[in-house]
Amino acid sequence: MQRLRLGVGIIGILLPVALPLGNWIFVQLGHRTEILPASMSGAYYTSTRNIFVGSLCALGVFLIGYRYNRRDDFWSTLAGVFAIGVALFPTAPRGATEFQSTIGALHLIFAGVLLSALAMFCLWSFRDPAISAKRTVNRSYLITGVLILLFLALSVVAGVTRWGEDWTITPLYICESLSVWAFGAAWIGAAVEIGALQRTRTVLPRRASSAQPAAG
Repeated sequence: MQRLRLGVGIIGILLPVALPLGNWIFVQLGHRTEILPASMSGAYYTSTRNIFVGSLCALGVFLIGYRYNRRDDFWSTLAGVFAIGVALFPTAPRGATEFQSTIGALHLIFAGVLLSALAMFCLWSFRDPAISAKRTVNRSYLITGVLILLFLALSVVAGVTRWGEDWTITPLYICESLSVWAFGAAWIGAAVEIGALQRTRTVLPRRASSAQPAAG
């Protein structure tokens, strides 16, 4: 469980940086490719296509394989299926045909559902307001969940209005990256939290047994 959470978090933290960095390395090796596309999804049409698709498929497998309770199973399976959908249904390229535009529309829907489902983990699963000892941790999950949804909404606005489309780093790429980083940070934090809980459960029985008087 801890490793699955950590795997999801690491993908979220590394992907926004790995895509342009990978394209830059390809350019240094003589490839002709766009280093920083207008959106993360635009990496599908660059030299880091395999990194983009492979990371999303791995994310999908991790999420589908994640099992904690019935509520989490629903959100993780939903997010996992749509993560794979984002990978297999690419965003529409420039000068897209009608078919490519249809596939691109599905891509946007899948991406929106994926990020919304990941936000639900922060707001309703990792966060437990009933436990007062988790007040600071709960606040962190609440913040990351709200940030995911906020940056997702800003991504939609930037995409529709084409705001800053000619910038070196577009507002769309920035908002997408911040949304992905937010869920990555939340999942790494959840991995650390469950690791600490498992260590506590291991230590307590040992202390209890050592405190018992020896027989005889």
